[in-house]
Amino acid sequence: MLPWVYGFTWDAGNLIFLGIFFSVATVIAGTVTLAGVRAYKDHRLKKHESIQWMQDFHDLPRGARVCRHVLTGELKERICPNGFDCRVCDQHEKLLKAAREGANLQDRKPVPEAAIATGFDMPLDRLYHRGHAWVKLEADGTATVGVDDFCKRLFGPPEKVDLPAVGSHVHVNAPGWTMHRRNSAVRILSPLDGTVLKTGAPDKGWYLKVRPLATIDTRHLLHGGEVQPWIASEMERLRTSLRGAYLLPTLADGGEPVADFTTSAPEADWDGIWGEMFLEP
Repeated sequence: MLPWVYGFTWDAGNLIFLGIFFSVATVIAGTVTLAGVRAYKDHRLKKHESIQWMQDFHDLPRGARVCRHVLTGELKERICPNGFDCRVCDQHEKLLKAAREGANLQDRKPVPEAAIATGFDMPLDRLYHRGHAWVKLEADGTATVGVDDFCKRLFGPPEKVDLPAVGSHVHVNAPGWTMHRRNSAVRILSPLDGTVLKTGAPDKGWYLKVRPLATIDTRHLLHGGEVQPWIASEMERLRTSLRGAYLLPTLADGGEPVADFTTSAPEADWDGIWGEMFLEP
């Protein structure tokens, strides 16, 4: 049926076949080429990290993907469709506008402003990522990044930390750095976009000094009255992950969380729990 095949003739049937064959081949070649170009562009612009994050995000349990406005009582039920990136969420903007205009949101619950959230030390001069990293905006335009008290108690003291190189770039919801403990590794997601200026360590209380992009956008980060209900929700998620078997030992007398949850429940599946709580499916 093809010109280079012995016995081929230029009749009407063969011409129709050739037309269809080369049309299909052209479409396939064009599709593959376009996909390759897009993949290359995505890689150069670091979009592959955001694509990977969205895939991972949808693999997380439903309870791990609850919208921030459900936590504060502004909405009864909603699963975030944007991978916790409120910067691209129309619903988030509408709710913020309604709040600014003093709208009486249905079923809105009072949210206390408190630095101590469910026994955890969560200073309100910081902004919090749902993966348990915090951001503190400095007067010189830079940002300090660390992990919150919940993360410290849940993971315990890391035995090793892999930090990005100075001068490299970090991106929202992409891995910022990796902490190692007990032959396990946990990636902490970056809470902002920027260039790494300096790296810290657990004993310094922070991990990265970052120069944010020209216009820093923190709409995706939790703050103020959102912190306490979020941490309360995280404790409930932890309780579910532990299946109740190890819950009581993780709390010291008076309801204060112990310094290292893993020592109170050594037989728990901490690899799985860390993955779920730090948003790694």
